[in-house]
Amino acid sequence: MAARLLKVSSLATAVLASSGFYLHSRQLDLNDLSVVRFGRAAAVTAVISYDYLTAFKHVDYGTEEYWALKSKVHLRSAERLRDLCCANRGTFIKVGQHLGALDYLLPEEYTSTLKVLHSRAPQSSMEEIQQVIREDLGKELSELFVSFETTPQGAASLAQVHKAVLHDGRTVAVKVQHPKVQRQSSKDIMVIEVLLKAVHWLFPDFAFMWLVEEAKKNMPLELDFLNEGQNAERVADMLSHFPFLKVPAIHWDLSTKRILTMEFAEGGQVNDRGYMEKHNINVNEISENLGKMYSEMIFVHGFVHCDPHPGNVLVRKCPRSQKTEIVLLDHGLYQVLQPDFRMDYCRLWMSLIRGDMSGLERYSRRLGAGDLYPLFACVLTARSWTSVNAGIGSVPVTHAEDVEIRTNAALYLPQISELLNRVPRQMLLLLKTNDLLRGIETTLQTRASSSSFINMSRCCIRAIARHKRSKARSRRRRLQISLAESLSLWRLSMYEFFLWLRGSTVVSWLKTLLVFLH
Repeated sequence: MAARLLKVSSLATAVLASSGFYLHSRQLDLNDLSVVRFGRAAAVTAVISYDYLTAFKHVDYGTEEYWALKSKVHLRSAERLRDLCCANRGTFIKVGQHLGALDYLLPEEYTSTLKVLHSRAPQSSMEEIQQVIREDLGKELSELFVSFETTPQGAASLAQVHKAVLHDGRTVAVKVQHPKVQRQSSKDIMVIEVLLKAVHWLFPDFAFMWLVEEAKKNMPLELDFLNEGQNAERVADMLSHFPFLKVPAIHWDLSTKRILTMEFAEGGQVNDRGYMEKHNINVNEISENLGKMYSEMIFVHGFVHCDPHPGNVLVRKCPRSQKTEIVLLDHGLYQVLQPDFRMDYCRLWMSLIRGDMSGLERYSRRLGAGDLYPLFACVLTARSWTSVNAGIGSVPVTHAEDVEIRTNAALYLPQISELLNRVPRQMLLLLKTNDLLRGIETTLQTRASSSSFINMSRCCIRAIARHKRSKARSRRRRLQISLAESLSLWRLSMYEFFLWLRGSTVVSWLKTLLVFLH
């Protein structure tokens, strides 16, 4: 027996030694091996699952001790998940960032922990960057650029951006894909799918397969930088009537599926109040313009930039005109909304703003929420059911309400999970976009301002009228629709003027004068 054991151990040693020599001779990074990445992900999934299965055995459900312990389990599980994403990089970081953006859908312990992944993305070496440029553009850096900064301006899960100067003197931003991401992404998505199915088998209430479906659909698009360039040009043309919007121009002669070269644009992140104060940028103006942009994208055109985290939305004073601009970056992830979906979504938001409960139920059900329509309304608006009943356009957000919503995200996680599996796939990226925009508004302290609801209402009215005109068969009917649209927009403008007048200094002076005369 001992001799057999010795033979087996000797054979195992020889195999390991030869494997190690092979890997060393090929200069392979262990992290590139699918078996290593899968093993790491499986181990972390097993540890997290075991923690949730065993942690609450000796604690009564609903007690203070139970909720305190659950918060601790959420936190340490989120930290393990974050560390896994950092270790496996690429697709794992992308999925982690997506989860970190769902502020009002997941427990706060997860979202706050996973948010750091936006600043923990890996960097490729300069040798790897040069190799990608050499393979895709067929030239050395010195042949393409006068200068090329070796330290990236920023690194993300799929790529990093370098500042460079062309031979004609123009400054550009060169976005270069991490060389291993393309090869690993499909395998990583498969790994995530297998592990999520295993977790769903252990915890039937955990139904997050929508996450895999979205990754399968969106990852190939995000890895195609030519698609990103086309999206950038389409949105720039679509929103060209907004003078405050800047979308960097694409240099197509220096762009491929893995390289995107664009005009270089500087600015501060949209959530950086200090930068805005330093450069005399009006916070309320930025928030209002951001709302105008996204209302137009969502309700009028149905072509939506779905990754508005602060690193992708910059603010600045235009170098020429000195007017305030919003610079929109990273156009890899867009959602195209189908006309019927977009109309139901428009009418749902109109119902939410007005407090029309029958409309809210009708359009929520048409969007797939079913009996979970009250939860859907709260998830969509990040408001309490009390505020939804009153009409979110007339009730300001309070700190207590915000805390209530975040607490409920943990309490109703199974129901939220079920809801996300019910609604159309188009809704998922919209929910993420809503949460990212709300996060920006919360930082800027402009959340739920009356101007944002007025802009949304204006876009909804225009979108619904345009849709009705496209279906109308007679010129008379189209004229009726246009007149009704003009009347609704005029009423909205009068209401906006009334709000401005009520808050203006002129009214304050008149009140003071009347009091003095009295």
